[in-house]
Amino acid sequence: MNLPPAEVPPGLARYAALDQRLLAAVRPIRILPTVAWPASLEDRMIGDYAVGRLALPEVRYVPPDLSAARAELVAIEREAGHEDPLGDYLCRTAESWRIAAEMLEAAGTAGVTAPSIVLYGHPGDLIPGSSKSNLDAARYFVDLADELGADLLADEVAGTIAAEQLRGDLAQTLDGFFGAGVIAVEVDPELTAKAAAGATRIRLRGGTTFTDYDRHQLLAHEAYVHSLTALNGRAQPLLASLARTSPRVTATQEGLAVFAELMSGAIDISRLKRISLRILAIDMALHGADFVEVYRFFLERGQSVADSFHSAQRVFRGVPPTGGAVFAKDNVYLSGLLAVHTFFRWALKQRRMDLLRHLFAGKLALHDVIALEPHFTSGAIVAPRWLPPWMQHVHGLAGKLAFSLFVNRIHMGRVQAEELSLGL
Repeated sequence: MNLPPAEVPPGLARYAALDQRLLAAVRPIRILPTVAWPASLEDRMIGDYAVGRLALPEVRYVPPDLSAARAELVAIEREAGHEDPLGDYLCRTAESWRIAAEMLEAAGTAGVTAPSIVLYGHPGDLIPGSSKSNLDAARYFVDLADELGADLLADEVAGTIAAEQLRGDLAQTLDGFFGAGVIAVEVDPELTAKAAAGATRIRLRGGTTFTDYDRHQLLAHEAYVHSLTALNGRAQPLLASLARTSPRVTATQEGLAVFAELMSGAIDISRLKRISLRILAIDMALHGADFVEVYRFFLERGQSVADSFHSAQRVFRGVPPTGGAVFAKDNVYLSGLLAVHTFFRWALKQRRMDLLRHLFAGKLALHDVIALEPHFTSGAIVAPRWLPPWMQHVHGLAGKLAFSLFVNRIHMGRVQAEELSLGL
């Protein structure tokens, strides 16, 4: 829990107060719920698509009025300043929430595209330290998966674990790691994604079967990164906002979660192919492909009707399905993974395991871990209580990355820390 204001060092009290104002201001900014599609619409359309009745979805959005939130965020940006890393953190975070508010106010129009790209990146963005783009990386992983014979349908057929069965299994595992009842696991029939995680709750999509890989991915990705960093963020004495994923840290958080899958052996080449296909689909939509064309793109590359629909739906959340507009969030999974992977290799080379541990102290961007180092040293920001299982075995982590460091020199060249993509 956060310390009472009296225990915040006097020189930092104004940042704690601004942080509380920030949390209050962003409360009405609900990104995914605002652009989500009704589960009933999805179910009906998947049934139609399964028998070849392909029509563009008709989705109605209710754009929120976030003018008051935007005005308060502008004030916080102005008052926080950049003299201290804490002020810079608050400025960057407030700015990203303000851009998100502008994006949501455009829900249902192509006006969502530009701010979503500011927040989540563009397929054409360069990989840190490389002349290659996210799009190049996506094509590489798709080609590699095809070369290795990855079959997306095979994984789907193997999905024999019912949501209720998985719920009980995950609850038992998480009780053993975090303590009894710290994280609840629930089945939600209205959930669009296959799973979603908060600080104290993980939701599974009802009516869905899961594979053993799904189980491992849920633990590595949702529980041991998303929930874990939220719980560690809740324990921060100064910045309560470290418990909440701001738009500017999404790339690092999702990249870290996919990196966790990689380090814990919970990712397969089909998963990398799915992540990469989404980036190719975003690029297609930006160049004019409509929902049906993007759906067919996923279907032709081995996904089921339902998964192809859901994958296309992710690209067109909040925007017209007629082409030329996107919701760019899925760009962050691969770009974030590559940035986090580079950061881990650099930190291990510099013998800075402390920076890697600090990455789990809350919802942080890579930039924050370095910029806020003086406040980690002073204790104003505390070290994480929980670390993922794979982070508790340093020698194994170093061994897994040693080979990739050498290979990276062949493919990407030497990367300097200052070249990393470090958020807004």
